[in-house]
Amino acid sequence: MDPNVNNSLTLFIEYLQIEKNYSQYTIEHYHHDISEFFMFMTEQSISSIDDVKYLDVRIYLTKLYDEKLARKTVARKISCLRSFFKFLVRERLVQDNPFALAFIPKAEKKLPEFFYEEEMDALFHACETETSLGQRNKALLELLYATGMRVSECSQIRMKDLDMYLSTVLVHGKGNKQRYIPFGSFAHDALQNYIDNGRKSLLSKRDTPNDYLFLNFRGGQLTSRGIRLILDKLIEQSTLTGKIHPHMLRHTFATHLLANGADMRTVQELLGHAFLSSTQVYTHVSNEYLRKTYNTHHPRA
Repeated sequence: MDPNVNNSLTLFIEYLQIEKNYSQYTIEHYHHDISEFFMFMTEQSISSIDDVKYLDVRIYLTKLYDEKLARKTVARKISCLRSFFKFLVRERLVQDNPFALAFIPKAEKKLPEFFYEEEMDALFHACETETSLGQRNKALLELLYATGMRVSECSQIRMKDLDMYLSTVLVHGKGNKQRYIPFGSFAHDALQNYIDNGRKSLLSKRDTPNDYLFLNFRGGQLTSRGIRLILDKLIEQSTLTGKIHPHMLRHTFATHLLANGADMRTVQELLGHAFLSSTQVYTHVSNEYLRKTYNTHHPRA
């Protein structure tokens, strides 16, 4: 294969890092999807990036469907390659974008899963606060539900990001975007108890200083994976059945706000969504939430 093929990928990755300021996680996805297409080019004996035609794109789409990939996955791969070739056209490395006319399948519309208020109560009751880890877990759960932040954002919070006087936290979101999110009295009290007691106890288990808010049992930074394991354990200890996924508390936060009268623009800002369309899905969820509440509590439902 022409060495310029790999050079084009290197240039594109630099463009994503420097000009687009994409996260490392997003860049890895781009790199993986484009590298997979390069393997397809080798299978099809396409040696130059400029030799890729629309017919090759059609064959590649057929290959993806034959692999029984989800529509969302196929859409991501095609969108990635479309951006890649658009960049190459801009840099005059190729003449045309063969993915420009490629059909991107619409993703299946699945409503986000969330907890009802009584389910959240069961989760909170599963938190013991007698131990340092219990105090941490209660503060963690309260903050996630109070702010709707992503698990990955929560693991990155440092002590300096927390303003206990104003009850706000500075969150570092996707693409290095920052936003301030307020939290309520329940989260404030749980955080204060954890900071004054549990965190100090956990921090004493290591010699080097650590500025992260949430610590593991060794006094180091609590990772996203660690947070997920804690949430799984809380589900097991509660009266709830089923599994919890990382975004479920985020979905619950947005759904409960909209169901109780919050406007969508405010929820968009709190969630850190770049586009309002990303937030609009919660209007359908909150309508379902209101319908269930009505059917449960109205005497003539």
